[in-house]
Amino acid sequence: MPGITREEVAHLARLARLELKGEELEHFAGQLDDIIGAVARVSEVADQDVPPTSHPLPLTNVMRADEVRPSLTPAQALSGAPAQEQQRFKVPQILGED
Repeated sequence: MPGITREEVAHLARLARLELKGEELEHFAGQLDDIIGAVARVSEVADQDVPPTSHPLPLTNVMRADEVRPSLTPAQALSGAPAQEQQRFKVPQILGED
């Protein structure tokens, strides 16, 4: 497969609304060619025997189970609040919504 050309990089840059100088086009053409080559090598390794995975190792949920435990009452939680309303912290309105 032929490498990425300077014109292809310029086209991609126009689509992304990027203004690139000539030396940047050459530099990115080489980098993109390397990336495409690396992806092609990975594609060669992947086979029908290898199932697609999102992670190389199995993941398990390590969080504890939810259980009710003693905590602050609403009055205790709001005791240090500068303002409160209907058992909630009252804060200044910032979005202009009701």
